[in-house]
Amino acid sequence: MKSLSETIAAVAPSATMVMSNRSKEMIASGIDVISLAVGEPEFATPAHITQAAVDALIRGETHYAPSRGISELRQAVADKLNRDNHIAVTQREIMVTAGAKDAVRITMMAMLNKGDEVVVIDPSWVSYEPCVQIAGGRAVHCSLNADFQVDESVYEVITDKTKMIIVNTPSNPTGAVLGRSSLRLVADVCMDHDLFCLSDEIYEKLIYEEEHVSIGAIGDMLERTVTINGFSKAYAMTGWRLGYFAAPPDALPAMDKVMQHSIGCVNTFAMWGGIAALEGDQTCVEDMRKEFERRKMFVIGRLTGLGFRTAPAEGAFYAFINVGGDDVATANLWLEKAHVAATPGTAFGAPGWIRISYAAAMERLEVALNRIEAVM
Repeated sequence: MKSLSETIAAVAPSATMVMSNRSKEMIASGIDVISLAVGEPEFATPAHITQAAVDALIRGETHYAPSRGISELRQAVADKLNRDNHIAVTQREIMVTAGAKDAVRITMMAMLNKGDEVVVIDPSWVSYEPCVQIAGGRAVHCSLNADFQVDESVYEVITDKTKMIIVNTPSNPTGAVLGRSSLRLVADVCMDHDLFCLSDEIYEKLIYEEEHVSIGAIGDMLERTVTINGFSKAYAMTGWRLGYFAAPPDALPAMDKVMQHSIGCVNTFAMWGGIAALEGDQTCVEDMRKEFERRKMFVIGRLTGLGFRTAPAEGAFYAFINVGGDDVATANLWLEKAHVAATPGTAFGAPGWIRISYAAAMERLEVALNRIEAVM
């Protein structure tokens, strides 16, 4: 048979899914594995959101939607971005996607040419570089400083081939929140070198310290920023596969082409759930945020008591743990001996670290930390 795609062959599998799949195989064999490898809230989707989708089904919202999403949801997104993020957009700059990850994919496919370079700031989410590679680009890495902020070293990786910088705040995997000075520095780099910026803000509602700042609201960054967000984390809607982005108007036609020739449009009745999420009572979001904060305090406290150093857990729902030495071997030890699934930091460009999610139920977190303590 003829060979398969060399581009895809060069892409690494998702480390989070690899660990999740291994844990599921062990569970299927009868082993009680606690999976802390995937960032998924264990809460049910709030009832008013689910009911909005059910109502949409009943009234027949089961046909193809416009490729950019239904206008009602795009308007709700635009209103949210103007109100919460101070990003001045209309629904004409909005596209609805099959999750925030799909928004990253569409952005890369629409904006990159073969050989274009994208700056990825490590530690970074496992799917940024693969999305760049699949689109024909090349990821160039630089690192956050010891305080998990951007510093002047970002200028050192800029070349005449650089086209985009990715920022993610709050961060997956570290939980760190980029401050205004870090974001202004990235904005200056983009302005100085005529670069695009992809801003992944999927965890913006889950912040325990500091404040969330959207880089698209800084200076003239709106015209060169793709602001990506979604419903999975803040509204416990991971399985709905619903996200969105705001993009420069000149980029939207190309992005629309990618959507038209891939999934076509997002699940129609799910979008009505998205409207209910954005326009409904936000108490559910705050209640979940407070519970995540309680779990964070417990997990970070236990890890510190075990002698581990962790990254600043200012947002999201991850503890990023400095285990020293071989993080892959340590993650395998925790899985095989403690029956706790975690993700090695090597997958995030941070050897010697491990990420665990504290989005699991508190009772499972307690058992998981007891098991880790026993094997360490």
